[in-house]
Amino acid sequence: MTSAATSRVVLKSAREIELMRAAGLLVRSILDAIEKIARPGATTNEMNAVADRMIREAGATALFLGVEHPSAKNPFPASICASLNEEVVHGIPNDRPLVEGDIVSIDCGVRLKGYCGDHARTFAIGEVSPEANRLLEVTSGALDLAIREMRPGLAWSKVARRMQTYVQDAGFGVVRNYVGHGIGREMHEEPKVPNYVDPDGDFRLTPGLVVAIEPMVTAGSAATRQVGRDGWAVVTRDGSLAAHFEHTVAVTDKGVRVLTGASDKAAARDGENES
Repeated sequence: MTSAATSRVVLKSAREIELMRAAGLLVRSILDAIEKIARPGATTNEMNAVADRMIREAGATALFLGVEHPSAKNPFPASICASLNEEVVHGIPNDRPLVEGDIVSIDCGVRLKGYCGDHARTFAIGEVSPEANRLLEVTSGALDLAIREMRPGLAWSKVARRMQTYVQDAGFGVVRNYVGHGIGREMHEEPKVPNYVDPDGDFRLTPGLVVAIEPMVTAGSAATRQVGRDGWAVVTRDGSLAAHFEHTVAVTDKGVRVLTGASDKAAARDGENES
């Protein structure tokens, strides 16, 4: 989900990062629950209902619901983005039953006790094609690579270069029209976090920085376009498949912490790199 970002980078305190961890755990639990029903015959509206219920029960708010965009006729109507097959981002949930071979990217964001968490995964529906499987592996692999490479003081461009090379060496495209972002009290803060080398978009990984890293990868051309009367869904221009994975990640003095990771122990083990 994209929107206007605040104009400056806001570093977070240890207390704020703990609050963001709570939001991250909630959004992770929502995607865990959605994954359990990501089967042929399910609908993305059913997935959205799961998210609605869990957000409400936690006393949180859905970040995407009601967001406005200049190209869209109406505010975004759901708590999740559900992007199917050639849709890259911003797909609106609907009642179309998922079928064997589909892939669906689910992006969810919440605000809990004033702080935000943002997380996305792409699910295979039943048995999918070898190309689709490889696309999911490479896209999630690009996110894992970024987290492994991150460390305090490093320029983001060095991480982004590794991500871009990894994806392109696999024969896939790196979407450039949509990128990751800073996150905190607001869903979208500075800096912008590209998944490719952008000389105009570099920044340093400073302790206290929290970012949402979200590679969006295509099986064909990286070019995209908006479709539909709603003005929300973004698809690949050539109709090729697209995948999307995202974690909210905090830079600390020791390394990085994956706030949407499975557990604190796993996040520290998987995400921290000593400088």
